[in-house]
Amino acid sequence: MTALTTTDGTTLCYRDYGTGRPVVFVHSMLMSSDMWQHQMLHLTGHGYRAVAYDRRGHGRSDDPGRGYDFDTLADDLAALLDRLDLTEVTLVGHSMGGGEVIRYLTRHGAQRVSRIALVGATAPHLAVDPQQAAALLDQLRTDYGRWVDSNAALSFGNDLPGCDIPQLEQDATIRDWMRVSLHAAVECTRANLAADFRAEARAITLPTLVLHGDHDAFAPLETCGQRSAELIPDSKLVVYENASHMLHLSHRARLNEDLLAFADSARG
Repeated sequence: MTALTTTDGTTLCYRDYGTGRPVVFVHSMLMSSDMWQHQMLHLTGHGYRAVAYDRRGHGRSDDPGRGYDFDTLADDLAALLDRLDLTEVTLVGHSMGGGEVIRYLTRHGAQRVSRIALVGATAPHLAVDPQQAAALLDQLRTDYGRWVDSNAALSFGNDLPGCDIPQLEQDATIRDWMRVSLHAAVECTRANLAADFRAEARAITLPTLVLHGDHDAFAPLETCGQRSAELIPDSKLVVYENASHMLHLSHRARLNEDLLAFADSARG
């Protein structure tokens, strides 16, 4: 992987595959850019340039112990787009990554971006009860491994028809969760629980594709995917039936084709 250094001295590692119009992927909280490898290969095979990076504290990037607020995370995304001088970008964000995409547009404008896709995004607002939020943060701080063990099957959608994710891929995802910086996990969760992107979503003028599972327990369809589609003027909601949070695994072929078609629509 290649690396860049942000203005606060944090090193971010990224993948940059292929040539053509760029599609930039922002991964979910607790994971890394590894999650996007199948989507990147699919798009590069159809003439696109695919870029994905590891968020600070995640994957191979630095863990500086700071900067886990959405403003700084959006600035990290801006540093990547500026470093590679990317334009006409299709931005794709999963889970917390959807909030980073929205905040990037708020802070840095849409000069480099042509359209965005929100995949199982937690935006615009999780609306979690404060006591529940405090309990979750405490559990992550004190018993992170048990939390992962208790929530993995729900995230994968193992009890849903058609969500047949090979055990090896589930194990690899869990390893990704387990190598995240615990500090980053707690602070990103804190930021994500408190975030409210409703006003920012209304201001988005770019074409937006919202892809969401109807059984997503971590970003409920009614308050997240459906609400984003209602708020963003030029948006389209596509609901994946019998799908949970990990659409890039459980519904890989469909997600690949939906993202490819959306990127193709920028070509007119």
